[in-house]
Amino acid sequence: MIEIRELTKRHGRATVVDRLSFTAEAGRVTGLLGPEGAGKSTTLRLLLGLSTPTDGSASIAGREFRDGPPGPREVGVLLETSGVYCRHAGNTARESLTGLVRRYGLPRGRVDQVLDEAGLAEVEDRRIGTFSLGMRQRLGVACALLGDPPVLVFDEPLNGLDHCGLAWAGNLFRRLAGEGRTVLVSGQPPIQLTGLAEDLVVVSDGRRVEGRRATLLLGREARPRVLVRTPDVAVLTALLADEGASVVLNDDQSLTVTGLTAQRIGDVAFLNVVPVHELVPEKPGR
Repeated sequence: MIEIRELTKRHGRATVVDRLSFTAEAGRVTGLLGPEGAGKSTTLRLLLGLSTPTDGSASIAGREFRDGPPGPREVGVLLETSGVYCRHAGNTARESLTGLVRRYGLPRGRVDQVLDEAGLAEVEDRRIGTFSLGMRQRLGVACALLGDPPVLVFDEPLNGLDHCGLAWAGNLFRRLAGEGRTVLVSGQPPIQLTGLAEDLVVVSDGRRVEGRRATLLLGREARPRVLVRTPDVAVLTALLADEGASVVLNDDQSLTVTGLTAQRIGDVAFLNVVPVHELVPEKPGR
């Protein structure tokens, strides 16, 4: 469990995080959402002991990391992929992960496991310098998983992912939470995170916002969510993504579609001769 209590961070006269409080429960995916500059990354850095709070507290499993960040067996972290890219651009994905395993004394077998989990097994011998942003995001997630930690903290991991990558991330995050882990993921609304996180924390100007303002920031009124079942998952996913929707593949092979109405989804499927077996709009307030 992650607990943020009245967390505050000031830089001179500027308050970057302002009395922020929320809890990320074990066994659930928690989304930390807000526009650029809302204080999300600063909050995560305070949580991980990479910066010192002015006031309040941030703890993981009851422990505050004020003297330095936790180890990879305690917390898996993806704060940015540029560090992986810049330091290891000449290495392959496997070489980069193997180096981390040696550095932290982790089991060598974890390299194969996380390459597979990240969908990078087929490109493990490619140089990281040739990776797209989406592939670097996958590698960053693989690095976070190496220690098989009970808590995972991802800062905007969905940036640069295509619709297949988004489906992969959604399935992975939900599976990790289903194993009893705490999964905290940040992002900017309106994004696909609203379709995969079970709990949402919305921040703006360093403060938590709720009610009408949170709804407006999330753009939920303009972004309906619909449950869809079809035997042609890949085809319909691609068609809806082309329409600007975000699509998450659920464990039961249903789709959660954000950004299109049920009527529009039905029209797209009909015009492209894709069978749809179920089309259920999300009820307001869920």
